[in-house]
Amino acid sequence: MRSVMYWYLMGICCVFVSCAPKVEEKQSVAARSETFCLNEALRKSTEIIVVEERPVTEQLTLSGKIEYNENDRMAFRSLLSGIVEKVDFELGDPVYKGQVLATIKSTQIQELYQQQRYQQNQISLLEKQVESKKELAADGLLATPEVLAAEHELESAIIELDRVTEALSLYKAAGKDAFHILAPKNGYIIQKLISPGQNVTAESAPLFSISNLKEVWVMVNIYASNLRYVSLGNSVKVRTIAYPDKFYTGKIDKIYNAFDDNEHVLKARVVLANPQLDLMPGLSADIIIDLQNDAGNAFAIPNRAKVFSNNKEYVVVYRDSCDMEIKPISTVGRNEEYTFIKEKLKPNEQIIGSNALLIFEQLNK
Repeated sequence: MRSVMYWYLMGICCVFVSCAPKVEEKQSVAARSETFCLNEALRKSTEIIVVEERPVTEQLTLSGKIEYNENDRMAFRSLLSGIVEKVDFELGDPVYKGQVLATIKSTQIQELYQQQRYQQNQISLLEKQVESKKELAADGLLATPEVLAAEHELESAIIELDRVTEALSLYKAAGKDAFHILAPKNGYIIQKLISPGQNVTAESAPLFSISNLKEVWVMVNIYASNLRYVSLGNSVKVRTIAYPDKFYTGKIDKIYNAFDDNEHVLKARVVLANPQLDLMPGLSADIIIDLQNDAGNAFAIPNRAKVFSNNKEYVVVYRDSCDMEIKPISTVGRNEEYTFIKEKLKPNEQIIGSNALLIFEQLNK
């Protein structure tokens, strides 16, 4: 009887001993399964932002408009008359120097070639006359003023030849009774006032305008109440309605010291590089100027990283792909780009930018 009882008690102990690790292991697996981690795909699409302390700055936002660089704009007016036969470009097209843009039915191109040949012959003749008169003057057989008059006549002939040659650089003969208009420079067609059948004369309005859109102007509207905040050389950020999340940096390089009669504002100018051509003339723009205050420094959270929930603002703090935390924030200042917070972040802490709301919801389950 005792033997049977002994083996019965030993069996119960073995059951408890063997089962205990399994229960503990199940609890551990369950705990791990509740931790949210960024998988590889989500990690690649998630922006991790290093937050820095910055001076707390407010901002003044002014309205404005993207415009062509007027110093680079070229309006083409034909020096020759004729009837437009063909137009080979449209508004907005890129063009290259020397490219054929239109064909004009006219015989005047032949007259330019005749003038060019005439001036070349004249220059050759005048050069010989000047050389001869210089020799006579050196021998005392000719007065110096006559030599000077001959040199002046030669200079005038050279200037006229240059004028004709420059005019011909804009045209190319297309048979005996027509010519091509050539693009005078690289750029984009920003104005077009030419069409087939049109009569063209030297007195006509410009047929087209070309501008290099690689650099544009931002014209800023400054109301009288904001004049004290705007100075020559101010660093600014420009944001367009087409790309509201993209900022372009520049400086105010000119302030026009006269109020615009129509808009009742003072105009200022910002020159911006436009390598991607996404700053299109005609676009409305916001021009943002930083204004310093006395609030000192604070951690600057990009506005895109904030999450709004139940009338409160949060950020998602990132330490590693399985260690993230929802953190409420208290604002000490804000502007168009950043919210400055009272809370401090540790050196190993970053914040989630893109996908912040998605991750917030996962962590908040």
